[in-house]
Amino acid sequence: MKKYFYYSLIIFSFSCKHDTVEIPITAQPQNSGYPDSIANIIVNKCATSGCHNSLSRGVAGGLDYTTWESMYDGGRNATSVIPYNAENSYLLYSVNTDSTRGPRLLPTMPYLGTSLSTQEYSTLVNWIANGAPNKDGFVKFSDNPNRKKIYICMQGCDKVAVIDEQTKVIMRYVSVGANPNQIESPHLVRVSPDGQYWYVVFYTGDIIQKFRTSDDSMVGQVNITSGDWNTIMITPDGSKGFANATSAGKTVVVDLNSMTQLAVLTEDFPHGGFITNDGHYLYLSCQNGNFIVKIDITSPFYDSNQIVLIPGTQPTTSSLLDPHEIILSPDGTKYFVSCQKTAEVRILQTSNDSLLAVIPVGEKPQEFTSISSLNKVYVTCTEAIVSANQKGLVYSIDCTTYVKDSIYAGFQSHGLVADESTKLIYVANLNLDPNGPAPHHISSCSGRNGNLTIIDANSFSMYYKQLSDGSTFQYKTELLPSPYFVTIRN
Repeated sequence: MKKYFYYSLIIFSFSCKHDTVEIPITAQPQNSGYPDSIANIIVNKCATSGCHNSLSRGVAGGLDYTTWESMYDGGRNATSVIPYNAENSYLLYSVNTDSTRGPRLLPTMPYLGTSLSTQEYSTLVNWIANGAPNKDGFVKFSDNPNRKKIYICMQGCDKVAVIDEQTKVIMRYVSVGANPNQIESPHLVRVSPDGQYWYVVFYTGDIIQKFRTSDDSMVGQVNITSGDWNTIMITPDGSKGFANATSAGKTVVVDLNSMTQLAVLTEDFPHGGFITNDGHYLYLSCQNGNFIVKIDITSPFYDSNQIVLIPGTQPTTSSLLDPHEIILSPDGTKYFVSCQKTAEVRILQTSNDSLLAVIPVGEKPQEFTSISSLNKVYVTCTEAIVSANQKGLVYSIDCTTYVKDSIYAGFQSHGLVADESTKLIYVANLNLDPNGPAPHHISSCSGRNGNLTIIDANSFSMYYKQLSDGSTFQYKTELLPSPYFVTIRN
C-alpha cells in the first residue's frame, strides 16, 4: 500500500462568528437540495447564522453550505467537497475529532459548538465516498460529457486533479499509476489535440496511461520500460506520442490508438519539445547542454540534426544553457526555448532555425503556454526571487516586439496553460520550498500542498472570483503536493 503522512500542526484559514440562536431543524433541510440525513448535519450545524451561509460566507472562508448547489461554489482556499473523494474533502477534516480516522483541521467545526458524533461523521464520509449526491441522487458534474476541464498532475501522490472550468473548483481527483506499492510520480498530463483523451507519463514509472475526457475513465496503457519519463508530445492527428526520459537518454514512440510501442530513439537528455503544425518535425530540448534536436518524424529512420543555440559554438552536453522546454509561436514562424541555466528565453526562426533574440527572464525558466489572439507567449520562472516570502514569476513575451512583463502568481510557479477563449492562464504553484507560505490545509499525501491560481491575460493581473454576497477574493485553490503540469480540455 502507498504510505501517507499527515502534518501535526495545521494553520486553519478561516473561522466564523458563533451565534447562539439556533435555526430550527425543520426549517432548513426541505429546500436545501441535500439528502435529509446530510441536511440535518450540514444545514443545521454548518450553515448557521454567522458561519457558512450566503450572508456570512465572506468571513467564513468563502464557503456557503446553505444548499447543495452553493456548497459546490467552493471557498477562498480550496474545494471542500470532492465527489467520490472523502480522502481529500476538507469538509471532513474540519469536523473530524479523531486523528486515527483521518486528517484534522483546527479549530474543529462547528466552531464553539458541539462536535459531530461518530455516526454523523460516518454519514458524511459515506455520502462523499458515494459521490456526495443531492437528494435526487444526482452527482455533481456528471451531466455533461463535453464539459470544459483543466487537468493537473500531482507528482507527490499519483493523482490528477480535474477542475471544472465554469466553477473553477476541483470536480474530481483521478488516481493514476499502476503500482499500488510505490509513488510513480505523474510528471505530465496532456490532452489530445481532438480533446477526446488525456495521457499521463510517470517520472518513476514504466507506463503511459490513456484516459477518456468525457468521463475520465482509463481506456488503456502501454509499458515503455523504466525511465525518468518527463513529457509526451502528440502529433496533430493524435495518432502518435513521443515520450522523453531525460536522464535515461531516450525518446519512445508510441501508437496512441493501439497503445503499443513503435520505436525507441536515443537522444541526449531529452526533456521538452513540440511537433510542427504539419506533423513533419519533432523538436526536443537537450536539458544538459547548448543545443536542441530536430527530428524528421515522417522518416522511417527518424533522421535528426542538432541545432546549436549559441551561434558559432559546437554542440555539447556540458551544462551551458540547459534548455528545458520549447514552444512554437502562435503563427508558427518562431519557437521559444527556456534556458534554465542562464535565466533566459532564446527565440529562433522556424524556417532556418536561426537565432532571433535572447530575452533575459527570472531564475530557472520552465514551462510555456501561449495565447494566439494576444500574440504572446508565457513562461514560468520557478526560482525567481521576488521578496523574502515570494519566489517564482510568470513572464509574458510579445511574439513580435519581444516586449516582456512579469507577475507573481504564486510560490514556485511551474506548469501553466492558457484558455484561448477566456484569456485566462491557469498556473500550478509547487510551493515545495519549506521556506514558502504554509499550506492552508493538509493532505493524505506526504509533502507540502501546492495550489492553482489564475492570471487574467487581458489585464495581466490576478483573477478575482466573486461570491454570492458580493465579496471578491483573489482566486486560489489548494492542490495536493507537487502539482507539476497543467493542460486544458476545451
